Amino acid sequence: MTTMEQTAPLAPPKHRALTISWQVIFAGLLAGVATASGIALTTTSGWLIVRASERPQIMLLLTTIVAVRTFGIARPVFRYWERLRSHDVSLADLATRRAEVYSRLVPLTPARLGRRGRADLLTGVVDDLTDVVEASVRVTVPVIGALFAGVLAAALTAMVDPAAGLVLAAMLAAAALTVWVCWRIESRSQDELLAARAEVTRVSQLTADHASELAAIGGTKAALGWVDRAHVALRGAISRQSRGRALVAGMVLAITGAATVANAWIATTSDHRIPVMALLVLAPVATGEAIGVLTDATRALARAQGSARRLDVLLGQTPAVSSPTRGGATEEVAHLPSTTTAKGAAPRIVLDGVTATWTGERSHTGPHDLTIEPGEHVAVTGANGSGKSTLLAVLARHLDPSSGRYLVDGVDVTTAPLEEVRSLIALVDDEPHVFASTLRENLRLAIDPDRAADVSDEELIGGLRAAGLGNWHDALEAGLDTRLGADGMGISGGERARLAIARALLSGRPIIVLDEPVAHLDHPTAEAVLQDLLTTARDRTLVMVTHHGIGVEHFDRTITL
Repeated sequence: MTTMEQTAPLAPPKHRALTISWQVIFAGLLAGVATASGIALTTTSGWLIVRASERPQIMLLLTTIVAVRTFGIARPVFRYWERLRSHDVSLADLATRRAEVYSRLVPLTPARLGRRGRADLLTGVVDDLTDVVEASVRVTVPVIGALFAGVLAAALTAMVDPAAGLVLAAMLAAAALTVWVCWRIESRSQDELLAARAEVTRVSQLTADHASELAAIGGTKAALGWVDRAHVALRGAISRQSRGRALVAGMVLAITGAATVANAWIATTSDHRIPVMALLVLAPVATGEAIGVLTDATRALARAQGSARRLDVLLGQTPAVSSPTRGGATEEVAHLPSTTTAKGAAPRIVLDGVTATWTGERSHTGPHDLTIEPGEHVAVTGANGSGKSTLLAVLARHLDPSSGRYLVDGVDVTTAPLEEVRSLIALVDDEPHVFASTLRENLRLAIDPDRAADVSDEELIGGLRAAGLGNWHDALEAGLDTRLGADGMGISGGERARLAIARALLSGRPIIVLDEPVAHLDHPTAEAVLQDLLTTARDRTLVMVTHHGIGVEHFDRTITL
């Protein structure tokens, strides 16, 4: 079913890989205090152990003992506080931005979403948006925390021994260079890895979906070769990325080791007491643990930047349909007649020289001069590529005409509010989706939200019977409470097609357009589904696209493209 289009102005979206706010900065400072507490805990513990080995009076150790306890308690407390603050900000941002992204996807459906499958598209958008939003937790907070703790550790160490403080400062500078190298390697390999992973998914799905056809023509071996080559490419991309990560992780350890050796030399050549020497030697070790998290942060940054670019490319497209009530347009709005929008009798549809294109490079259908009278049942046939589905997309208001006029009861639809036209049309495609919910909710989603709560179970069951699913419903133990979809009961192809038709009937919309609704059914089942539809929707306008011609003889008119 088509959904109601939002009419608020939609500015071109721009997703920044890093979003910095005062709440995130505060969380970063909390992380810095926690990290600094960890550094202080390590260094003061080392001082305390060495000093205690000299067996001084216990009173001389009490201050350090209290400091060790304080730092030991402060580290988890401040870390927990940082986690609460940063995750609260991130989750609130994720909820807001998900709603915004989904609202931007609606005008792009389906013409601007390419050939990606629904699940693949939605999963990709969800994962990309999650990477972008989580960058505040995985990148900004760790970087601020490490910077704060590192600078503080270097400054305090310099107060004890300036040379040792300079070593820590040089260690931080080398770590910054390492982080930059890690970011470059990760950014360069990120797109390659995603492309290789997508190719594995594409080829594997293609081979699995057509396994019987491949076996029939002896193509199984060749198809498995495609899968093997895709996996080899993926393995190579993962190996290259892993080598870069291993190199960077090794560089961090090497920098920490070099700084520790340098501070050990400074400590042994100075006139400091042995406990202070231990403190100076342990300072680079503790600081190295703090900056070690930056390699993970840079990988998260590279992923977030790549995700932001993909979201901008997807959501920054111009919608394939225009509406005078969207985007701040100033043209005059022409509303459909009240008798049409009241969902009474079906309206009169006229196509006057209509052509349409998906890409803007060439016409994919038309020109069409077509008049569909109210309540007429029309079948559209033709060879693959003749423009049947494109014509249906124009009728369903998923694609604007490139030329000509599309009139509903005499009103040019491009001058009328998009949601007003779409509210007249129910769409049934060749792969209707079954949601992981109850049968009742799978039916109610097709009904206008203003009246969905008032629809009784008897009406829903009546819709099922009208679509030929009465006996099927009667056999369900839980009735309308039966769970369908991924977490519930599976249904056959014929039941899925009838369920989509039941939704269209329950919607009350006077125009039903069908895109190959029985393409995956056997001939007797397809005939039965269409017969039930034509009987129950006799007063509604039906436009069905089909390439195999099953049941077209029962329609009022057949148009061949």
